[in-house]
Amino acid sequence: CAKYRSFRGRSGSMGISRDKWHKRRATGGKRTPYRKKRKYELGRPPANTKIGPKRIHIVRTRGGNKKFRGLRLDNGNFSWGSEVVTRKCRILDVVYNASNNELVRTKTLVKNCIVQIDCVPFRQWYESHYGLPIGRKKSKKEETAEDDVLTKKRSNHLMRTITERKKTSKVDSHVEEQFLTGRLYACVSSRPGQSGRCDGYVLEGKEMEFYLRKLKSKKGK
Repeated sequence: CAKYRSFRGRSGSMGISRDKWHKRRATGGKRTPYRKKRKYELGRPPANTKIGPKRIHIVRTRGGNKKFRGLRLDNGNFSWGSEVVTRKCRILDVVYNASNNELVRTKTLVKNCIVQIDCVPFRQWYESHYGLPIGRKKSKKEETAEDDVLTKKRSNHLMRTITERKKTSKVDSHVEEQFLTGRLYACVSSRPGQSGRCDGYVLEGKEMEFYLRKLKSKKGK
C-alpha cells in the first residue's frame, strides 16, 4: 500500500498534462493510474497572443518539428471572400469572442475571435479595380486629392474593362457601412499561438448579421 501511495504521489507531480488518468469514468468511478505521465501527453502554457509589434518564439516539438508561438502580432492576411481578394491589413482591436469575454477585455488573439481591421488596403483595391468610390466622406478639401485615383487618365481598353466590371460592383450593405468608419469586422481563421500568423476573412452576409446581433446584445448589457 505504501509503495502504491508513493507511486500515486509521483504521478501527480506538477506540469500540464493531457492524460486521462486524473479524470473519472463515465459511470463516476475513479480511475487507478497504473503508470506515470508520458512525454507525449504533455501540454504547454497558452500563448495569449496580444496586439503589438511582431514577436514570435520558436518551440521545438515532437519529431524535431517546430511551432511558432506568436506572442505579439499586429497584422495579417485577410481575405474578402465575395471579391476574391486578399490583402495584408493592420489588426486594430478584438471585439468579440464566443468562448470567453476575458479574451476580449485583454485583447487576446485566438482562432475564431472577431477583430477589427484597417479597411484602407481593401478600399484602395476596390477603387482601382472598379473605378468607383467606397467609404468616402465628401469634403471640399479632400475632393481634389481623392478624385485623382478615380479620374486619372486610363487607356480606352482599361476603361472598357472597368465599365464591364461595374456591373458586378455591388457590395454587402453592412460592409459598405463599415468602410465609412475605416474599420472592417473580420474573423481569425489561423492559430496565432501555433503558426505565428493571424490570418482570416472579412465578415459578410448571414455571418455578419449574426455577429452584429451578438455585439449589439453585448452592448445592451
